[in-house]
Amino acid sequence: MASSPVTMMKIKVHDCSPPSTAAARLLPFFRRHQIHFRSSVGPLQNPCFPRTIITRASRSSFSSSSVITASMTTEASAKVIDGKKIAKDVRDEITAEISRMKDSIGVVPGLAVVLVGDRKDSATYVRNKKKACEAVGIKSYEVCLPEDSTEEEVLKYISGFNDDPMVHGILVQLPLPSHMNEQNILNAVCIEKDVDGFHPLNIGRLAMRGREPLFVPCTPKGCIELLHRYNVEIKGKRAVVVGRSNIVGTPAALLLQREDATVSIVHSRTKKPEEITRQADIIISAVGQPNMVRGSWIKPGAVIIDVGINPVEDATNPRGYRLVGDVCYEEASKVASAITPVPGGVGPMTIAMLLSNTLLSAKRIHNFN
Repeated sequence: MASSPVTMMKIKVHDCSPPSTAAARLLPFFRRHQIHFRSSVGPLQNPCFPRTIITRASRSSFSSSSVITASMTTEASAKVIDGKKIAKDVRDEITAEISRMKDSIGVVPGLAVVLVGDRKDSATYVRNKKKACEAVGIKSYEVCLPEDSTEEEVLKYISGFNDDPMVHGILVQLPLPSHMNEQNILNAVCIEKDVDGFHPLNIGRLAMRGREPLFVPCTPKGCIELLHRYNVEIKGKRAVVVGRSNIVGTPAALLLQREDATVSIVHSRTKKPEEITRQADIIISAVGQPNMVRGSWIKPGAVIIDVGINPVEDATNPRGYRLVGDVCYEEASKVASAITPVPGGVGPMTIAMLLSNTLLSAKRIHNFN
């Protein structure tokens, strides 16, 4: 019997795994269509470059409508969790609610910010928060004190804002000068106006089942909001938080626990952290170490929330540096199902959650639903 006519096919494969691994992924397809193949990749060729698998297949294996030359990409690409877009959606919702509140009871939410010292980064953060307040209709109050101010002076302004009925949220910009007791100053903020969510009573309530904090810290709250808005299931999932700071790591772990995730925390004393992160369906990283979490640390299909914002040297950038996260984005995006970019992921959500907490405070104080 004469053999069937054959067709030569070229299938381009983009994959960072070894050629043998990429071929193995395609074996079920090859066998189903009686395809024999050889790789055009030589032993010295960089396996991260596109490569071509030359195939020899029986023409009868394909329908007449089959495409003879095909391009196949085995390299997965994670969905980008767009923090900028979600933050804009949140701000639009806040704007509408503030307008409704003003029309109904004549109240405009107010946020007071206390800035001590002349750190440029802190001044930039305060300026951005002021702009964000103005954009949604929140009244902004600001106190800027010199670096050598006394702790008593700062406490005096906080006390004044605590008593001011026009102020519904108080934010003390961190870090404070080294001669000040940060804990004393943060604890002086009235818990009903602690829109940063750092008061020990708020954190304590967050940690306890059956108790509700008045406010949740803004960055962790933003992380959970991103998961919700992208319909990421949390209940029953394994979640790992990388970092245990009071500002992000610890409250993020508590929030995930409240969502019925099984939570582990990886920190600077954790041995073989990659073995723990590889079990996670959800990873929230907040350690301030550029590209620490590698692709090999991540379970295929996991969801990654990268809180880190780290400058690294980059001679090609006009500023001389670029911003990267705690997670190696290039590697992680090939393994994860969804990931936040840096910048443009968690960052915009932090300010959006601050505005949300300020609105929540005003509504609670004035009993407005």
